[in-house]
Amino acid sequence: MKEVCARFISLVEKGEYYDAHEVLEELWSPRRFEKSAEVLLIKGYINASTAFELAKRGRREAALRTWRVYLKYRPLRESIGSDMAEAFREVEAVLERIYGRLLRG
Repeated sequence: MKEVCARFISLVEKGEYYDAHEVLEELWSPRRFEKSAEVLLIKGYINASTAFELAKRGRREAALRTWRVYLKYRPLRESIGSDMAEAFREVEAVLERIYGRLLRG
């Protein structure tokens, strides 16, 4: 899981938002019916990368709507076990930085 988060971060930092989405989709899809905090948080990260891809394609309003879906799931990180908490904090730091560059203001 930590390796997947590292790949996701790398792709997001390169602006490869669609590919970043796909990396997490592979992890999320088989577990999509679970309602665990981890699975829902991954779904939120998928939405965040989707928001960036929409922004990249000039669809700002759709991107902001999709970003709000991510924000709905973000508080779940507080309930994640310590073994993944740091990796998820790193993901969120990158997402917030990219949000600031693409969508803030």
